Amino acid sequence: MFIFSSDIPLATEEFRLLRDFIYQYCGIFFADESKYLLEKRLNKRLAELRLSCFRDYYYQLRYGQGREQELAAAIDLLTTNETYFFREDFQLKAFTQEVIPELIKVKAGRGDRSLRIWSAGCSSGEEPYTLAMLLLENPQLQGWSIDIIGTDISQRVLKIAREGLYGQNSFRATDARYLDRYFAPVEQKWQISNQVKDLVSISHLNFFDTNRVALLGNMDAVFCRNVIIYFDLAAKKKVIRALHDRLCPGGYLMLGHSESLLNISTDFKLRHFTNDMLYQRPEGAYVAGGLL
Repeated sequence: MFIFSSDIPLATEEFRLLRDFIYQYCGIFFADESKYLLEKRLNKRLAELRLSCFRDYYYQLRYGQGREQELAAAIDLLTTNETYFFREDFQLKAFTQEVIPELIKVKAGRGDRSLRIWSAGCSSGEEPYTLAMLLLENPQLQGWSIDIIGTDISQRVLKIAREGLYGQNSFRATDARYLDRYFAPVEQKWQISNQVKDLVSISHLNFFDTNRVALLGNMDAVFCRNVIIYFDLAAKKKVIRALHDRLCPGGYLMLGHSESLLNISTDFKLRHFTNDMLYQRPEGAYVAGGLL
């Protein structure tokens, strides 16, 4: 009788098969030094599926019944989703105190009283809910249609985002007044209010699913913070181009503080604000050869 071990070794050839398949699926790239990480994190799935080697797991991911669900389970194990409310406050100040007034002026001048914002890689929801709270605080946006879309590839964190129930670790940078105004205590956690949740929609999305990305429509701003660090250069270029195409001319792209578009894209201009520097899609339409 075979005893299923929780410490099955991952051969180099098996690692490359898994690594390349995951990359083709969603663009997340694992360098050779990540072999140990895949081995340790995916061993749990082999034990639960009663598989004796990683090659069998590769075939399960690629051809097996329920392969989409298993891919989702693998991605959940392989991605890190560290986040909290009001992360990177200096960037949020630039957005709320400088970008939003600019967008209000431009859009109201066209008779458009709507804002659409995409939190691309929203993890467990702290980012899109932070944006919703900040916009609710702005009296100039009363009566506006505000639509904040949070997407992520991990079904596990999306479940938390939809529930909207958070532990103390999510509030390490949160002013007490936001807790009082927009949350209710539930045992040892905090439940976000429907007033905030009503501005946010949460859905599963793979950046490499170009058809579904296109269905999101046009955005005034995209937050894609601490996401492209998981991609190699080719995947970064593909993702940034997709984000660019979803932005309205004049719309803004927010990356993480350690990320930049250097050697990735020249389709944005870097705007210097008082609180931070942000990327903006220039006004005008792109065609082959440049801007119109």
